[in-house]
Amino acid sequence: MPTPIAAPSPNFNARKLPVTLIVLHYTGMENGPAALERMCDPAAQVSAHYMVETDGRLFQLVDEDERAWHAGVGIWRGERDINSASIGIEIVNGGHDYGLPDFPGVQIARVIALVRDIMARRGIGPGEVIGHSDIAPGRKQDPGEKFPWGALAAAGCARTVVPAAQAGADPQAQLGAIGYGLEAGLPAVVEAFQRRWRPARVDGVIDDETARLIAAVAG
Repeated sequence: MPTPIAAPSPNFNARKLPVTLIVLHYTGMENGPAALERMCDPAAQVSAHYMVETDGRLFQLVDEDERAWHAGVGIWRGERDINSASIGIEIVNGGHDYGLPDFPGVQIARVIALVRDIMARRGIGPGEVIGHSDIAPGRKQDPGEKFPWGALAAAGCARTVVPAAQAGADPQAQLGAIGYGLEAGLPAVVEAFQRRWRPARVDGVIDDETARLIAAVAG
């Protein structure tokens, strides 16, 4: 993997936890330069460790050993200081506010190379590569329904499952066991789950397919 382009951000502080997660975001802004400018603005108080442009260029904003400010309020497997426990990767994409554009192949190839490199160095498994929406149901939607999780899974950089033969007795408890915080309410959590695991239909309803997918991921 090539050396990232240095774009130092002042928006970081000291980690309080070891790195156990990789959190993927879309920038949700008009373009990459605007996102980079914002993440390097002290007044914005947001950042990430890396940003991947649509043409595959890779920028590093914060050293991995420092705590970047990308996750905000969220929870995963009971941990609320997600910034301390994760490496944040911003992927340049306008997101829902800009029509949810497709992610170019060259960009996803670079994301996969970066995630694979971090996983190897940090001992992180594919099940610990998650989306911003997973940790903040009801508040965040990124990296969105068009993000190609399947391509990452095929490269060993994300988990993949097939629906279980039958649903579990308590899907809500299973969602909590997977790692989701339930404080946003069940429909918001189900939407976050579907956005990751059944993006073709994100409606917050636990239908049979969703219930069987929940059972498979929890299993």
